[in-house]
Amino acid sequence: MVMLDERAIPGLDALHDVAQQLRVDGVRISTKAGSGHPTSSMSAADVIAVLAARHLRYDFADPANPNNDHLIFSKGHASPLLYPLYKAVGAVTDEELLTYRTISSRLQGHPTPVIPWVDVATGSLGQGLPIAVGVALAGRYLDRLPYHVWTLCGDSELAEGSVWEALDKASYYRLGNLCAIFDVNRLGQRGPTEYEWDLDVYRKRVEGFGCRPILIDGHDLGQIDEALSEARAGSDHPTVIIARTIKGKGFSEVENKDGWHGKPFPPEMAERAIAEMGGVRDLRIEVQRPDPGTPAINIGEKPPVSLPRYELGAKVATRKAYGDALAALGARPDVVALDGEVGNSTYSEEFQKAHPDRFFEMFIAEQQLVASAVGLSVRHYIPFASTFAAFFTRAYDFIRMAGISQSSIRLAGSHAGVEIGADGPSQMALEDLSSMRSVHTSTVLYPSDAVSAAKLTEAMADLEGISFMRTTRGAYPVLYGNDEQFPIGGSKVLRRSDADVATLIGAGVTLHICLAAADELAGSGVAVRVIDCYSVKPIDAVTLREASQQTGGRFVIVEDHYPEGGLGAAVMEALALDEHPPRVEHLAVRGLPGSGSPSDLLAQAGIDQPSVVAAVARITGAGVVA
Repeated sequence: MVMLDERAIPGLDALHDVAQQLRVDGVRISTKAGSGHPTSSMSAADVIAVLAARHLRYDFADPANPNNDHLIFSKGHASPLLYPLYKAVGAVTDEELLTYRTISSRLQGHPTPVIPWVDVATGSLGQGLPIAVGVALAGRYLDRLPYHVWTLCGDSELAEGSVWEALDKASYYRLGNLCAIFDVNRLGQRGPTEYEWDLDVYRKRVEGFGCRPILIDGHDLGQIDEALSEARAGSDHPTVIIARTIKGKGFSEVENKDGWHGKPFPPEMAERAIAEMGGVRDLRIEVQRPDPGTPAINIGEKPPVSLPRYELGAKVATRKAYGDALAALGARPDVVALDGEVGNSTYSEEFQKAHPDRFFEMFIAEQQLVASAVGLSVRHYIPFASTFAAFFTRAYDFIRMAGISQSSIRLAGSHAGVEIGADGPSQMALEDLSSMRSVHTSTVLYPSDAVSAAKLTEAMADLEGISFMRTTRGAYPVLYGNDEQFPIGGSKVLRRSDADVATLIGAGVTLHICLAAADELAGSGVAVRVIDCYSVKPIDAVTLREASQQTGGRFVIVEDHYPEGGLGAAVMEALALDEHPPRVEHLAVRGLPGSGSPSDLLAQAGIDQPSVVAAVARITGAGVVA
């Protein structure tokens, strides 16, 4: 093993060999694995060598150091560059490097945070830079530390709109602590990229979004060093280094040749490549340690939180209770809030009024909304991101990837279901419970009154993973006392007797419909149980199973959601393998709704009070209901 000079920043001449080592190791591991993206990694090796040796400030022995820089590979398929970098800095051994893409290895095909130096999972293109914006927001406005955020982007992913959302918000928030590096190697998966080597197109776009472009030859070590120095020096503008590079750089047989994307070299070809690039090396570079500093906010401090209190029977929208509770949670200095320019509807504006220094407006940019939340969670903040539930679908891939990243973010979606009324189907979330339930690590909550909404908002703050709360537009009566508890995975039984002939199950607006139907049925001498399934995932299978056993195995499930994947699916999945699963009348929105009053739309969808009463008659036998 040869060490570069640890007493000083290494000179540029020495870094040529480091870059070649990164390329050689990328070829070695991808050939051994029989898969991977060596040519996409070779193009950026010079940039990463200079960055790591002369500009990155990171203690690889202490990845939790709050003063470390952040390096995010937005082009996550360039893992045959990232992992050899970890070898070059002494973080992994050559033996571990050669386990790349094997079943027991943490060096997966695309990086994930099972590796301690990886902040987030990447590989779904167009996500690394938006998340880096969230990390940089924390650095500038919350931590107030001088760490820098670097992200490597491929030129193919520059076709993603999320990249430009990110630069727009980076410019708006004047994130001079952020540097994006565009690796413009001209070739994508199936041929040339959109603009190939026309760097001027990228320059104009970067300038148009208010950022500072620096155009360089991505293989000229001097130009790379100067550009990174300028970026590190900082300003009030994010820096974008637009580097012209060659795909497959270092091996003449594949340089700038189409058809090699995502293909490892066969063994005999790999031998030629390694020989041409100077053979296997074992160089080490000493990365500069971060400057000392103390974050401005004490993460983990948990002062008392005084939740809002509500009077029984008072009509309060759960979205309003969410906003009230969020503002109260702001007593915790690590709680932050973001919104997509609908804060006066989601009521996140209550947090903004109380804690403006920890509120970030993302405007109508839902991908960046979720990405910023993920980036803030990297810095161990507790982010709550709010918008209309329907609009989270725009950011669904970011939510999915946040689950893979094992990030902890909180999402609040308002204006769900046909209950919203005259705005029509474009605004009605009717798929949200299904989509959120299917995300890895997710918790899905659907409170029915103000007290449960406030208590569940507080509970979300300490949940690991992706938590989603569905809130209701309309105001409905408070059902619970202020001291009632709402454990995650629980439910509430609001009507119960030994004579119950069926169980009505609802959440949100449909719980109130079920209660009204139960009262009507009781007037006819028919007793039914009513369960508030405020926790859709995890579902309270114990209470549901008991209700099935005690009410003749008859369930009427009512939800303001499409029938696929929502509350009904959650209930039925929980009990489907029981020896005697319940028989179910499932009332859900089965057609395409239009505009109208909430009551008309609920009736049209067949999820109103008369529909519930009729469903009880069907499942129990027509003669049971007087």
